[in-house]
Amino acid sequence: MIVVFTGGTGGAKLVQGLQQVVAPEELTVIVNTGDDIEWWGLHVSPDIDSVLYELSDLLSKDRGWGVDNDSFRCLERMKQLGQPSWFSLGDLDLATHLTRTAMLRAGKSLSRATAELASRMGIRARVLPMSDERVSTMLDTAKGTLTFQEYFVRERHQVAVRRVRFEGAHRAHPAPGVIESIEAAEAIIFAPSNPVTSIGPILAVPGIRDALRRAKAAIAAVSPIVGGEAVTGPAGALMKMMGWESGIAGVAKAYEDFLDVLVADRSDEAAASSVCTAGLRVVCTNTIMKSMDDKRELAQFTLEACAVQGSAKA
Repeated sequence: MIVVFTGGTGGAKLVQGLQQVVAPEELTVIVNTGDDIEWWGLHVSPDIDSVLYELSDLLSKDRGWGVDNDSFRCLERMKQLGQPSWFSLGDLDLATHLTRTAMLRAGKSLSRATAELASRMGIRARVLPMSDERVSTMLDTAKGTLTFQEYFVRERHQVAVRRVRFEGAHRAHPAPGVIESIEAAEAIIFAPSNPVTSIGPILAVPGIRDALRRAKAAIAAVSPIVGGEAVTGPAGALMKMMGWESGIAGVAKAYEDFLDVLVADRSDEAAASSVCTAGLRVVCTNTIMKSMDDKRELAQFTLEACAVQGSAKA
């Protein structure tokens, strides 16, 4: 079994690549839900949906989120009716949130609802939320405390962040299957996701980080930082806020207590030698995923790096 930790669009791309090189049934994807938001009375799970849409070939290639070729007539009408409209949901996308919300109100857990949505979309990989309990990523900023979506979408991540915290994490539990997947994994991969706000909430759930420290499988992370800059989004700025370098050394720092292999971009080859330690190997390849070939090749490279490290770890 291959286990992937992910959040955001970059993570979803790597997951799609992995589905091309391993049997989907052998793939377990553990997804951040700290970004979840209640919008128009609906439970929206943006990172779960990005994975579901990518794995079912529905993700919009132009926007990197939502359903391909979607329309936004409901959004336009809601705006006309005086409802908030800064968080864009397409008409086809709404069907996912309506269905999920109905399942949750009927008493199903988020993990059960996610499994049923995946099945209905023809997805054979296992997609797990990090927890069935609500954990909310909150950012203390110059404009006050914001949810992640308020910071990322409404403010376009242009406001200074003083602190990031994961509300509710201390009382949350890993979703069913999360710890068992880590224990049974042949390889564990951290997608090129923001270490602070995409992976941070997952690691904040009690028990998950401990399970990673005990894991027998090799653990690799694909860096979301290329040449000292985030490929997309505010990862670099948030890493600096945490006191980490905005570079591959900062990614290594975020995962230092369990990471075996760091996959960096070729543009970071010069920095790789200074990041390598007795317990961490750094390997370089193209990490920019512009095409399906790029996704597949990065997935294959990362799996091979895990296999080499796994032999050494054994």
